[in-house]
Amino acid sequence: MPALAALLGGAASLWAASAPPPAKAPTVPLRIVSINLCADQLVLALADREQIAGLTENATDAEMSGEAMKARGLPLLSNSAEQILAIEPDLIVGMPASRSAALRALPEQSYPLLDLATANTLDEIYSSIRQTAVAIGHPARGDALIARMQGELAGLPKPGKGRVAAYYQRRGYMTGTGTLIDELMTRVGLVNLASKLGKPPLSQLSLEEMVAAEPDYLIVESATDEVTDQGSEMLHHPALKDIPRISVPQAWTVCGSPAYTEAARSMAAQIAKLEGQGA
Repeated sequence: MPALAALLGGAASLWAASAPPPAKAPTVPLRIVSINLCADQLVLALADREQIAGLTENATDAEMSGEAMKARGLPLLSNSAEQILAIEPDLIVGMPASRSAALRALPEQSYPLLDLATANTLDEIYSSIRQTAVAIGHPARGDALIARMQGELAGLPKPGKGRVAAYYQRRGYMTGTGTLIDELMTRVGLVNLASKLGKPPLSQLSLEEMVAAEPDYLIVESATDEVTDQGSEMLHHPALKDIPRISVPQAWTVCGSPAYTEAARSMAAQIAKLEGQGA
């Protein structure tokens, strides 16, 4: 019996040594650093304020970020590896992180990294929200935010009815397919002029070419509603004055973020008003 007990005890010790360690409960990062404007907005939407140790310099710019108000008073970082090292973050969030020179300058695998893919569709935005919420320790907040966005988009009409629109920017730049604004156009029933002309995601279209294309609408950044510089001046040329305009803040479209729903609802409402379908 003593020999059997010893044998059993040895087997138990061997099993314990070879068994995987118990899974650790997920930890909540306490020093989150965002290294990308789009990542800023997800972190601000989902993290506790006390968790945020650093955001990009553009995080408080209301023309660039849909979460600018929340960023006020939080630390803003230049693209500096030294600043990140000084914080000793327990999570770095980028979208995508490969664009960050500061991250490339850090010692390899220095800190936990959430490397988000660029979000150019609504499903990709939802995926980014879920990934961020889990990484920062608040998965339920991600689910709640997605549910809220789905509710805001439920039953959204498509008043565009197949009309053609061009997203026309300073100095004649036009946004093409495979982009967030293109996806928004489709959601409200518009056809992107860039797709009809076979243009790439970003191209330039001269004033004469735009007039000849005869789009039903021009979609413009709200910041260009008035002439502020030479870049926005061409958007107010008399040749374009008869093309109805849909004005959308750049902060709602520059990133795949929760502001997507605001952009979609605003675009639908403006089209309906222009066509006499709404107030």
